[in-house]
Amino acid sequence: MSPQPHLNELGEFLKSRRAELTPRAAGLPESGRPRRVSGLRREEVAQLAAISTDYYTRLEQGRMPASAPVLKAVAEALQLDEDQRRYLFGLAGKEAVRPRRRALQRVQPQLRRVLDDLTSTPAIVMGRRMDVIAWNSLAGALVTDFGAVPEKHRNYVHILFTDPVMRTLYADWKSVARTAVAQLRMEAAKYPDDPRLTALVGELSVRDADFRQWWAAHHVATLSVGTKVLDHPVVGELSLDWDTLTASTDPDQRLVVWTAEAGSPTHERLRILASWAAAQHVPVAGQDD
Repeated sequence: MSPQPHLNELGEFLKSRRAELTPRAAGLPESGRPRRVSGLRREEVAQLAAISTDYYTRLEQGRMPASAPVLKAVAEALQLDEDQRRYLFGLAGKEAVRPRRRALQRVQPQLRRVLDDLTSTPAIVMGRRMDVIAWNSLAGALVTDFGAVPEKHRNYVHILFTDPVMRTLYADWKSVARTAVAQLRMEAAKYPDDPRLTALVGELSVRDADFRQWWAAHHVATLSVGTKVLDHPVVGELSLDWDTLTASTDPDQRLVVWTAEAGSPTHERLRILASWAAAQHVPVAGQDD
C-alpha cells in the first residue's frame, strides 16, 4: 500500500528537520568519527525521543500514523518551535497540546533549615526527575560540587552517567547506576508527559549503552533506604547508610541523608571530611543562587 499523502508529507517534514539539527545542537557527544550526514541520524532522533528506531523510520517513510505522545516526544527531540509543532500535529491530524510546564522547584524552607543544621551528615534534597535542588556542604564534599554543575544538568542520574569521577567514587558503580535508572522509571510513571524527563532519557540513551539497556529493561524501584560504599579521594573508603524523608509540604521533595554508625571508621572519616570541606569553603545551595 502506498503512503497516504499527509503521512508522506509528515515524513518529509521530519526528514528535513532532522537534517537541519546538528548533533552538537541536540546535546549529543562528539564521537570523533566522520559522519555521512551533517544532521541527526534516524536512530539518534529515535533515542532522543525514547522510541524504537523502527517506529521512527516508519514515521519518516509515511508508513504509519503517530500518536499524540509520540509526536510530543519527537517534537521535543527535534527542538521544533511553536509553528513547526502546530504543522507537525496538523499533518498527523492531532491537536497540538503543549505539555503543562511545572513551576521551577525551590527547596522548602523547612528542608533548607534541616540541611543547614546537618553539619556532620551529608544530605541533599531531590525534586522531580531526581533533580538535585539543594545540598549541604558535606554532600558537596562527598559526591561532587553540585554548584559547578549547570542547573539544567543538576540531576542525580545525569551526574552518575556523565561525570567520569562517579565511576571511581562508587565502589560498585554499576549497581548504584542501575538502581538509579529503576528509580527514574518510577518518576517517569508519575510524570509521563514531562518534556524535561523525556529529554533526559533521550540524551542518556544516546550517550550511554548501559543506561539504554537498563532503561529498556523496565525495572522499577523506590527512593527509600540502602547502603553505598564509596572510595573517596580525600578520606578513603566510606560505608554509608542512606535514608529518604519526604516533605509533607511537597511530596516531590525528598531529603536524602548519608549516615554512619557512631564510633565506626566511616563516622570518623566523615568528621575529617567535614573539617576538610569547611577549610575548602565548599559552597551549598542558596549561597551562590
